[in-house]
Amino acid sequence: MSYLLLKICFSAAAMLATGAASANDELIKMSQNPKEWVMPTGNYANHRYSQLKQITSDNAVKLQVAWTFSTGVLRGHEGGPLVIGNVMYVHGPFPNPVFALDLNDDGKILWKYEPKQDPNVIPIMCCDTVNRGAAYGDGKIFLYQADTTLVALDAKTGKAAWSVKNGDTSKGETGTSAPMVVKDKVLVGNSGGEFGVRGSMTAYDIKTGKQAWRAYSVGPDGEMLIDPQKTTEHGKPVGTDSSLKSWEGDQWKIGGSTTWGWYSYDPELNLVYYGSANPGTWNPSQRPGDNKWSMTIFARDVDSGMARWVYQMTPHDEWDYDGVNEMILVDQNIGGTPRKLLVHFDRNGFAYTLDRTNGELLVAEKYDPVVNWATKVDMDKSSRTYGRPILDPKYSTQKADVNVRGICPAALGTKDQQPAAFSPETGLFYVPTNHVCMDYEPFKVNYTAGQPYVGATLSMYPPPGENRMGNFIAWDARTGKIVWSNKEQFSVWSGALVTAGNVAFYGTLEGYLKAVDAKTGKELYRFKTPSGIIGNVITYEHNGKQYVAVLSGVGGWAGIGLAAGLTEPTAGLGAVGGYAALSNYTALGGQLTVFSLP
Repeated sequence: MSYLLLKICFSAAAMLATGAASANDELIKMSQNPKEWVMPTGNYANHRYSQLKQITSDNAVKLQVAWTFSTGVLRGHEGGPLVIGNVMYVHGPFPNPVFALDLNDDGKILWKYEPKQDPNVIPIMCCDTVNRGAAYGDGKIFLYQADTTLVALDAKTGKAAWSVKNGDTSKGETGTSAPMVVKDKVLVGNSGGEFGVRGSMTAYDIKTGKQAWRAYSVGPDGEMLIDPQKTTEHGKPVGTDSSLKSWEGDQWKIGGSTTWGWYSYDPELNLVYYGSANPGTWNPSQRPGDNKWSMTIFARDVDSGMARWVYQMTPHDEWDYDGVNEMILVDQNIGGTPRKLLVHFDRNGFAYTLDRTNGELLVAEKYDPVVNWATKVDMDKSSRTYGRPILDPKYSTQKADVNVRGICPAALGTKDQQPAAFSPETGLFYVPTNHVCMDYEPFKVNYTAGQPYVGATLSMYPPPGENRMGNFIAWDARTGKIVWSNKEQFSVWSGALVTAGNVAFYGTLEGYLKAVDAKTGKELYRFKTPSGIIGNVITYEHNGKQYVAVLSGVGGWAGIGLAAGLTEPTAGLGAVGGYAALSNYTALGGQLTVFSLP
C-alpha cells in the first residue's frame, strides 16, 4: 500500500476516533478494498491503481472475455462502472441510463434508471453526449445528467431520493462530469464553455440535496470564494478583484472556465483539487487580459469552498487548452526531499508537478516533444514571468481572420479528459495522449444566450511528417521525463489503469483493450471490442477471481464524426477531418466487456 493510501486510511481512523464522523466515512474505508471499485477515480488521490495482482505481466497473455453487457445506447461511452459489494453499476451517455447488475447472477439487471430528458439538450453538448460516470456514498448512487440534474438514487432499489438542478440548459449549461462524494457533500462542476457559460463548482448536502456552497471560476471575489489576502498564487496573495481586473468590462460574465473534468481530495489537508476550462470566446482578440481564473488549478477547502491557492497554467488562452484534466495526488521525493505533490497533465502539452499544500511549482515539462506554442514554462522564481509559459509568437492566434498553421498540440490537447494512472510500485504515471496538431483561424463572434460562442475554425492532423495521432507513455513526474512511449495510430482516448501485477491497461479508438508491462511498455495482450474505446478501465475481484472491465462505444470529441454522423472536415470543432479514417476501423456501439484469466 502506498504512503498516500496509508495516510488516507489513518485520516479516516482519526475522524472516527474524534467523533467527527461524516457521511462518507464508509466510503473512505471501502476505497481501501481492492476487490471493489467505489469511486470513478479509483480513490480520492485519482491513482486509478489497484493492489490486485492475480493478473500479472507473466499471465496477462491468457486473458479472455468473461462476459459482456449492452447499454442499449449509441454514441460515446466515457467513464467506467462502479463495483460495490456484489453489484456493478453501469452508466451510459444521453439519456444517461444507470443499470445495477448482480455479479452473483450472471449480471442480472437488479434495476434500471433512465431519466426523461428533453432531447434539445443534445445539440448544446459541445463534444458528444458523453457522461463520465456515477458516484457512490451514503447508500446512494449519484448521477449528474446531461440536463444538469443531479439525482441521488437508492443503491438497492434505484428509486430517486432527491434531485436538484445545477444549471440552465437554455443558456447552454450541461452536465457531463462524474460527481464526487466528499464527507457530507456531493461535488459537481458544469459544462458549456463553448456557449459562454460561466464555470462553477457546487457542493450539495449528501442527504438532502441542499446547496452547501458554490464557487465560480471567474468574477467577483465573493462569488469565487476567494480571499484576496489568504488565497495565493506562487505563495503570494492574489489581491482584490484578481479576476475582474483581468477581463475587459463585463466579459467575465460569459467567460467560460467551466469545471467538467475530474476532482481529487486530500483528507489530511481537507482540500479538493480541480481545474477550470477555456475562457469564452475562442477568439482571444475579443477578450484582452489574462482572463483569470480560466485555465487554473484550484485548491479549495471542502467545508467552506474557500480557495486556498490557485495556479493559472495558460493565461489569456489562445488555443482552447482547457485546464480540466485530473489532479493526481502522490507523495514522492523531489531533489531528495519528501513532498506532498499534485501532478497534472494539461491539455497545453505541459506536465506540471506542484506542492499540493501551497501550490509551489516544482516541475513543468513537455510530455510530447512536438509541443511548440510555447518553448518552456519560466521556472525562475526571481523572474516577473515565473510560472508562465514562454510563448512562440509564430503560433499566436491573436489576430482575427488569420489562419495560423502548424500549432501543436491541437485544441483537444496533448491529453484531454482521458485520465492517467499512477503506480506506487514503479513511481510512474501512465498517460494516454493525443499526438495531434492544428490550424486555427479565429473570427469575430457575438454572444447570444444558448447559442455557440466559439469564434474559431480549426483543422486537425498528425504532426508534420507523421501519420499517427497518439502515444501511451510512462512519465516520471519527479524529473519531467518520458520513461517509455508506445505509438498508436489514433489518439488514446480511454482512461488508464495500473495494477500491482505490473500491468497497465488502456483502450484505443479502434476498439482494442491493451495490456502492457508497466515497467517496459511491452504489449502483453490485446482484444478488439465491438466499438472504439473512450471509457476508463477498472478492475475488481469477485468470488476470488480478478476481472478487468471497460466500456466501449466510440465518440467523444475525437470520435464526434462517427458519433454524430458529421462529415465536414472542420465540423466537430475541427476533429471530424482529423479522425476521418477512424470509420475504417470501428462503428458505433455501447457495450461493457469484462475480462479474466481462464
